[in-house]
Amino acid sequence: MSGGPEREIHALIQAGRYEDAEARLRPLLASGTGPIVLWSLLVQALRLLGRPREALPIQHMIVDSNPGNLAARFDLSEIQLLLGDFDAGWRNYRYRYSLDHTTRIERKVQMPRWEGGRIEGKTLLIHDEQGYGDTFQFLRLVRLAKQRSGARVVLQVNPETLDLARRSDLGADETIGNGELPPPFQMHCELMSLPMALGLKLSDLPGLAPPYLVADPKRVARWRQRLAALPRPIVALAWAGRPTHYNDASRSVTLASLAPLAIPGVSFVSVQKGPAAAADAPQGMALTRLSDEIAGFDDTAAILSVADVLVSVDSSPVHLAGALNRAAWVMLPFVPDWRWLERREDTPWYPRTRLFRQPRRNDWGPVLQALAKALTEIGP
Repeated sequence: MSGGPEREIHALIQAGRYEDAEARLRPLLASGTGPIVLWSLLVQALRLLGRPREALPIQHMIVDSNPGNLAARFDLSEIQLLLGDFDAGWRNYRYRYSLDHTTRIERKVQMPRWEGGRIEGKTLLIHDEQGYGDTFQFLRLVRLAKQRSGARVVLQVNPETLDLARRSDLGADETIGNGELPPPFQMHCELMSLPMALGLKLSDLPGLAPPYLVADPKRVARWRQRLAALPRPIVALAWAGRPTHYNDASRSVTLASLAPLAIPGVSFVSVQKGPAAAADAPQGMALTRLSDEIAGFDDTAAILSVADVLVSVDSSPVHLAGALNRAAWVMLPFVPDWRWLERREDTPWYPRTRLFRQPRRNDWGPVLQALAKALTEIGP
């Protein structure tokens, strides 16, 4: 087959015309055969249409027909994890380092990866690998890895989260920052490879419940004093994630679009960082900007410990609030990241987190209406 249909359908997907892409693909694949590239485009369209269960068997077929396509195995893992199939999903998630955009963050560790067995008398290096939110989410597994391995555990994290990790009793014998030379070790494991090594299941999560991170008491006291004059409830607010994130256009919002949340008597404090922090607040929103006063995640953790709730898009403050066991309300796009599973308004990862999902693609209206109603119910 010529490249015509492939290019045309890819362009439809790039333009956000997912229904048109599916309609164009279906006749071409009606016989049950056809080029793998077209089946892959169908999977992509179905996922973006919020139909992962239809995409799953097709992705299995793609993997079975080309076992050496490691990127296809990673795509399969994201569908499996979204659907709650942790057993298969974690095994395929290890193929994330076959992707071009993750190769640059892979640690070239010249030691074997820990696979979950006992290694008493040895040292295990556990290190972070991806975003700050990923680090906050999976730090809960360090203690279990220590218990399961019987090893001396050295935890290595990025400097921005180092103080939080050191202050918290995570189970590591030593905690160091990226860039520091670790002591001699015999095995290593990335934080996000721990679920596979430990055989993590959804049913395990209640036993690994937060809090497992601890805010700095001195900073909490300082921020409590700083915010003491604000009427309650105090709502920490973050409306934009990292601009370079592959799905940022779908997950982030503008501050102006949050006008429905401007409810009299509700005090908002901005924990937004980056270029979006300077945006103008909607009329009527009582917003205190803290961005310039926030030196790092230790300050953010302290603010979240003082605020009544965090309202945020899917970004690192959500996972920080969850790890601290603070209340968080998350605005999720129609097609969410795999970790939020399907359809649920709660999450097994964080018991005090509520999920507010788009009912349709690019439609934040119902989300903001539900959030506004919830804000009126929390009281002063």
